[in-house]
Amino acid sequence: MSYYFTNDETLKSEVKKINVIINNLPFSFYTDNGVFSKNGLDFGTRTLLENLPDLKGNILDIGCGYGPIGIYISKKNNLLVDMIDVNRRSLDLAIKNSKLNNVKTNVFESDLYDNVNKKYDFIVTNPPIRVGKKILYKLLFDAKNYLNKNGELWLVINKDQGAKSLVKDLSKEYETTIICKNKGFFIIRAINN
Repeated sequence: MSYYFTNDETLKSEVKKINVIINNLPFSFYTDNGVFSKNGLDFGTRTLLENLPDLKGNILDIGCGYGPIGIYISKKNNLLVDMIDVNRRSLDLAIKNSKLNNVKTNVFESDLYDNVNKKYDFIVTNPPIRVGKKILYKLLFDAKNYLNKNGELWLVINKDQGAKSLVKDLSKEYETTIICKNKGFFIIRAINN
């Protein structure tokens, strides 16, 4: 089975365009086979975006997929947002979607933080749960090395995917707060202090 965090060159491309409204802001996105939530904005990402405060400073969207998180943040806050993913099809779509939505982004390939060489005020993600706990925890806990002091990691995770134990584990390394719970999805803020 092919997952959205791999590069399956044999997967047939079927690009389509979706339109969504997030916090009264309209967006259009190209999606395709082999990317996460290709048929529309998933509920977890929507819940995360609807609960983000206004952001400023340096922002990283890790595991950006076709780009809804970074593009939303860029449009809402008029910021340049760095967006990374390991899936080249996702990266291509994120670049096209940035142009389509007329936002400022810097989209590049990176396996976790391999190609990241600066620190951020905010790292925002709907992390790829299916990579397994070891890689998921590396993504979330290595974020400390790429956050400024008092920088914030924002993420969404479903309670059925281990949200409660993740909050407990994050609390050992970060000042962790559950911002919201909505239909099983936890929006979590983890501050690097």
